Amino acid sequence: MEFHRLSTREWARAFGLGIANGVALSVIMITMMKLGVSPLPKPLGLAFAETLAGRSLPPPVGLLFHLAYVTFWSMAFVAVFRQSLTLRNAALLALVLWIGVLVIFFPIVGWGPLGLVVGPQLIVGSFVPHLLFGLFLWGLCRLAFPVSSQPNRNGG
Repeated sequence: MEFHRLSTREWARAFGLGIANGVALSVIMITMMKLGVSPLPKPLGLAFAETLAGRSLPPPVGLLFHLAYVTFWSMAFVAVFRQSLTLRNAALLALVLWIGVLVIFFPIVGWGPLGLVVGPQLIVGSFVPHLLFGLFLWGLCRLAFPVSSQPNRNGG
């Protein structure tokens, strides 16, 4: 695993696909919250922002945190895996980020390790968006970086 030098155009594509991924995931998560299907007590981005601020914040602040987080990791994925933007690598990143949510972010916002203070349903409830993140990331990379534009493994 190495950090690839990206052209300005490639960085712009990575940024765009990160924004698109974040917006798509936000639409799904907001819909699930509004329908009462999400097991999370509130959006994690909002809970994290409120924890940092030490006070209640409006929902758009949480959306901005989430959008920045998804965009950052989408861009990092492209920078690290530029020559191998595969479903396997996207799924691996999604898995790592999901574990990070379970053992770092949930405890920070007061939901406990694995979200067990709220309930075991947070484990699966947080897995699904990460699975979608990986799938969307892979699909968006295929659109933004078609195989014909990917550098070949022989240095070309």
